[in-house]
Amino acid sequence: MQQYLDLVEHVLENGVKKSNRTDVDTLSSFAYSYKVDLSEGFPLLTTKKVFFRSVIIELLWYLRGENHVRWLRDEQDVHIWDEWADEDGYVGPIYPVLWRRFPYFEYEEVNFEGNASNLKKKKWIKKEYDQVQAAIDTLKTNPNSRRIVVSAWHPGLLDQMALPPCHIMYIFHVSNGKLNCHLTQRSGDIALGIPFNLACYAALTMAIADQTGFDYGTFAHTIVDAHIYENHVEGLKEQLTREPRELPTLEIADKPLNELEYEDFQLKNYNPHPHIKFEVAV
Repeated sequence: MQQYLDLVEHVLENGVKKSNRTDVDTLSSFAYSYKVDLSEGFPLLTTKKVFFRSVIIELLWYLRGENHVRWLRDEQDVHIWDEWADEDGYVGPIYPVLWRRFPYFEYEEVNFEGNASNLKKKKWIKKEYDQVQAAIDTLKTNPNSRRIVVSAWHPGLLDQMALPPCHIMYIFHVSNGKLNCHLTQRSGDIALGIPFNLACYAALTMAIADQTGFDYGTFAHTIVDAHIYENHVEGLKEQLTREPRELPTLEIADKPLNELEYEDFQLKNYNPHPHIKFEVAV
């Protein structure tokens, strides 16, 4: 996919060396954006093999609303979050929780028993909000809304998270009968993370388009800190020598989002160049 190679080339040529929370320095570039037309194929990189099953299983985990990796790790044998989980598998209130059970407080009138009679008073009640379902409902009832936003950033919970969300917000937009999605990412590991993020959100957008009756539109992606770890440079340079191949296609079963399983995502005609191994900077 040429858009990805353009990103790699841009950061290699223009990135500024920066230290970070890991022991490996990065080349960093500010606010890089690109777009992909989802009607032209599923944007799974062809200049290296990307493990499609892990992409989809991670997406399904996001949709489960859990604060641990036990389903991901023990039932699906996907270990991409193991480095951040504690010994019991907990990762805290990150993507799954914030997508499906975003915590908030609502001011409600409740009854308190007094000496003479019941008294009505105001009290803050803790509740949970399913942002994904709300987005689907709005797309069905008010597709021209400019407020179809799903946020994974909760400042009050950052200290409870194993890793603060990197992809922090996505917004749906409908035009000409097509569903578009824009993802804002505060931090993006170009070698390892971005290929997964791109494929994950493309699949999510396509699945929601199917459920809401829209055609596939554009996936747009803005990465605030787009970076390459220094130990990833040679592998990315290898990708730049490879010619992108035709994108595969993705067929998704006609099922409600909450009922989708890995087998419901059929990837066809994926013919990538060989895999390139990159080490994770933790």
